[in-house]
Amino acid sequence: MQFSWGAYDMAKPSVRIENVVASVTMNQSIDLDAISGNVPGVEYNPEQFPGLVYRLAKPRTATLIFSSGKMVCTGAKSEKEVHNAVRKIIKNLKDRNIVIIGTPEIKIQNIVASANLNAEVNLEKAAFLLENVMYEPEQFPGLIYRMAEPKVVLLIFSSGKMVCTGAKHEDEVKVAVDKIHLKLKDLGVLYEE
Repeated sequence: MQFSWGAYDMAKPSVRIENVVASVTMNQSIDLDAISGNVPGVEYNPEQFPGLVYRLAKPRTATLIFSSGKMVCTGAKSEKEVHNAVRKIIKNLKDRNIVIIGTPEIKIQNIVASANLNAEVNLEKAAFLLENVMYEPEQFPGLIYRMAEPKVVLLIFSSGKMVCTGAKHEDEVKVAVDKIHLKLKDLGVLYEE
């Protein structure tokens, strides 16, 4: 999913959701051997890993399914894609006579997004002026900023590129990027191209 702050204003940040990770609770145990024997293309090797891997081409996701009825879905590009993937997997399992009772409880655990501030950032100055930051250029080229509201972690690079992680809703990503953009602008550490 792509957010944009105006088609012609290049100084505004752009944001792209890269990965949505969700946990799913089925409130029942699931027979992984039955799935492995009836659903083509799944990966299940219990000696190596206790979960079964169920990959979908559309939406492009990988879902770990455990016998406890817990699942972890990764790779989705939006919250909607997570729900579509889980719905599709449940339908496929039911179509292959795997007993599924009840409705899955889906909880978004983490949204990872990339962003571009379309301006260079003076990380030295930003590290000095911002609170809740870690900046050790000898260790890692980016500034790590922990935002309290929304509760996310931003990796900010001198190029103006960023990674946002920890969001639980897509709109939190947009809010966080907008907020840090304004803050960096106010602090005078952005150099618009």
